[in-house]
Amino acid sequence: MLGSVDSIETFGLVDGPGIRTVVFLNGCSLRCKFCHNPEMWKIKELNFTSDDILKKVLRSKPYFKNNGGVTFSGGEPLLQYDFLVETCKKIKKENIHIAIDTAGIGNGDYKELFKVVDMVLLDIKHITDDGYKNITDRDYINNFFNFVRQLNETNVEVWIRQVIVPGIHDNIEYIKDLSTFIKTNIKNVTRVDFLPYHKLGGDKYDKLGIDNPYKLMPEMDKNKCDELYKLFMEDFNK
Repeated sequence: MLGSVDSIETFGLVDGPGIRTVVFLNGCSLRCKFCHNPEMWKIKELNFTSDDILKKVLRSKPYFKNNGGVTFSGGEPLLQYDFLVETCKKIKKENIHIAIDTAGIGNGDYKELFKVVDMVLLDIKHITDDGYKNITDRDYINNFFNFVRQLNETNVEVWIRQVIVPGIHDNIEYIKDLSTFIKTNIKNVTRVDFLPYHKLGGDKYDKLGIDNPYKLMPEMDKNKCDELYKLFMEDFNK
């Protein structure tokens, strides 16, 4: 089986615990206005087999030590579901920790994947129907809830990731509602990260000839983001 891989990063430090190999799979059905990887929206050339990825992963295995491993990101890795599951099964046989960075938008049935995945880095776009559709340009929040429902039936560890966009997420009401939303709807959460919106991928839109809906959106102030995170954690830990 072949998959479409954009790139593979070794010695990743921000996509899960420890030192990780990060595999970026092409393809995403969302069109998030803050996306910094628009070049991965489409599934392009099928250029890697599962064995190709396994070989690359095994080269880095000595550096994983106790808590490192592999993270599949994108794009949206769930869009290449069969390839993802096949590859994860081979990696799991090598006793390597596996994480997926996902928005939970895939084929709708994730049972086989959850058998071999140790961690989900779950991207929350917004917690309301209208907010989700505004951010992603797609009406897929029910798909997200379907993923979460199946995830909750497992013991897979969950890290939450929330991009904080100025004028959308950076208010006390949203932060408190987010805390309630996570506690009410998502199990096995051991960590929540706020990611301040940045414009580092902005030039990609120009190169690809794609309209950048947040071209004039200012970057999120990191100090304010830290203050909101502190407020969030106080409420989340109550």
